[in-house]
Amino acid sequence: MAIDIELKLREMKSKLADLRELAESSSLNLEEAIAQLEVAIARQEKEIYLNLSPWQKVQLARHKDRPTTLDYLSLVFDDFIELHGDRRFKDDSAIVGGLALLGDRPVTVIGHQKGRDLNERLRRNFGMPHPEGYRKALRLMKQAEKFGRPVICFIDTPGAYCGIGSEERGQGQAIAENLMEMSALAVPIVSVIIGEGGSGGALALGVADRVLMLKHAVYSVISPEGFASILWKDASRAAEAAGVMKLTAQDLKELKVIDRIVEEREGAHLRKKEVAMRLKRIFASYLNELCAKDPQDLLAERYVKYRGMGLGRIAAADCAPINAAMNAQEAAPDCAVKLV
Repeated sequence: MAIDIELKLREMKSKLADLRELAESSSLNLEEAIAQLEVAIARQEKEIYLNLSPWQKVQLARHKDRPTTLDYLSLVFDDFIELHGDRRFKDDSAIVGGLALLGDRPVTVIGHQKGRDLNERLRRNFGMPHPEGYRKALRLMKQAEKFGRPVICFIDTPGAYCGIGSEERGQGQAIAENLMEMSALAVPIVSVIIGEGGSGGALALGVADRVLMLKHAVYSVISPEGFASILWKDASRAAEAAGVMKLTAQDLKELKVIDRIVEEREGAHLRKKEVAMRLKRIFASYLNELCAKDPQDLLAERYVKYRGMGLGRIAAADCAPINAAMNAQEAAPDCAVKLV
């Protein structure tokens, strides 16, 4: 089903298809009418996707045809080998991960996987991981650290699964362990929000040296429906909630929660290969930069980045490198975070 902003476009494209069919089946000269309608469709697409409201961005981030982690893995990387299981309970298919090549560079890639159709979405729990999913992700990150491979994470989830079984197996602890371990992982980490980034379920893959976000993705502490239900006791006010939550890429770039917005024009579901190639170039550029850093400097800069988040723009150069062997509590007094 198309989202509301696409309904008018669908009608125009249906009319265009009818005109083309009529031109082929009759002797009528409809070339001028077809050309005019094609121009009108192109203009309409640009106008629509340049002026999306926050709620429309939420809808676009949830689009049924939006590329998934596995779509990007097949387009961006070579020789992907998926690894399974957390070595404690079972394999969680809401998280996929494994080894791959980015050009000639070995990397570990991890991401949420919602699924491409209803059957796959049911099997993958609509991209909502259980604790074993996050423990699988952490196992792969620690393996990457052992062998000196950078980590690339794809974020696309409504949030971690909050069922009874997940809570019994330590959902909160699994997410907290990921946050703690990623903050001290001695290899470069790049994360990208490709669709919906919801709550701690998204943040568990989001503690990175560089955080990217597709232009029409969203990233928030709760869904707009949940926000409206809690604040106003009315989930039908979700569109209004989206407008005040600061969940768009543009809002989060201004707040310095993310580092870069990745252009997707009319939407990644319409420009899958183009967006994938753009991500590939950005990943390569960032890893060339980050892999050249000393691990202690990398950890120091990551610490400063997250220590000062939400307080203002941090002059990282004014903070002396923190010894990687020191924990955050010991290091904090020695690092005066300067706001500029």
